[in-house]
Amino acid sequence: MGFSYNDLKKILFMFSPETAHKIAEYFINGAEFVPGLYDKISKECVINDPILEQTIFDKPYINPVGIGGGFDKNATMIEGLKALGFGFLEYGTFTPMPQKGNEKPRLFRLIEEESIQNAMGFNNDGADKIEGRLIKAYPNTIPLWANIGKNKITINETAIHDYIKLVNQFNKFCDAFVINISSPNTPNLRALQEVGFVSELFETLSKLSKKPLILKIAPDLNYDDAIKISTTAVNNGASGIIISNTSVDYSLSKSPNLKNFGGLSGKVIAEKSRQIFKVVADELYGKTTLIACGGIDSPEEVYKRIKMGASLVQIYTGFIFQGPTICRDINLGLKALLRLDGFSHISQAIGIDVKK
Repeated sequence: MGFSYNDLKKILFMFSPETAHKIAEYFINGAEFVPGLYDKISKECVINDPILEQTIFDKPYINPVGIGGGFDKNATMIEGLKALGFGFLEYGTFTPMPQKGNEKPRLFRLIEEESIQNAMGFNNDGADKIEGRLIKAYPNTIPLWANIGKNKITINETAIHDYIKLVNQFNKFCDAFVINISSPNTPNLRALQEVGFVSELFETLSKLSKKPLILKIAPDLNYDDAIKISTTAVNNGASGIIISNTSVDYSLSKSPNLKNFGGLSGKVIAEKSRQIFKVVADELYGKTTLIACGGIDSPEEVYKRIKMGASLVQIYTGFIFQGPTICRDINLGLKALLRLDGFSHISQAIGIDVKK
């Protein structure tokens, strides 16, 4: 009888979530020191099929499934995650200066709901140390996105300078920038999700960035604001919108760990994220690249978001609950769903359910 991920998960879940994440990081990176192991993992997990391949932002994406921001905050797991079959990777969120993040405990499992509640607070090693890792890792054979945010001590009135610094520093070390102004875990950060700041931010960064700029929005915006903010970003230089970040709608969970503390991710936000995605896609599909994130953990859910207008999707919490073969399993299932509906390429399915 084989040892399954469910068996391993029982062991990992005996540890605190942050400790378990460190253990996972150790094993993902440790494969580097076993000759041939990355190649063996890649043969098992990387799905190469023209039906899934796309060119986006002038770069090839072998499949539409990426790892979302927050999993590899410090760009330490790039080669290991690539071997697990992801079509692109997002490192960060990171900030100009190192910061510890919020006080522990700040990460909680909602096991029965296959969800996570996190109040990490942009804990990261800082731009200089992360740049040192990217010097070795970039360019890569798959696209790498840099998720950037402001330091906690930076007041909102001067926040734009943190984003300017990071874009200037990382122009050489990513294939796109994800602009994070939607995390609930840095005080007042979400207050930056307003038309005036978004307009100034993207107008400024678009003149400095040599790479595409992507705005990541919260699922808790009212629909009119989500459309206005996303449209403003696109009109001022954004090349894409990620929908969405974590949610502070604690009514989505039957048993949140604490209310008014951190953001929810995983199955509990799938419907909320899907609905706000639809609203933005109905307005912006065809005008920008849309990336779906939030509660995605199966081929069926990926296919729904693709038909709603997503060119790419991102997972995070599903990886924790389903394990290292999730990307392979999603891509195999997605291929089957596309062919079942008579499609010979993923592009034929993107946006077919968008309101015309």
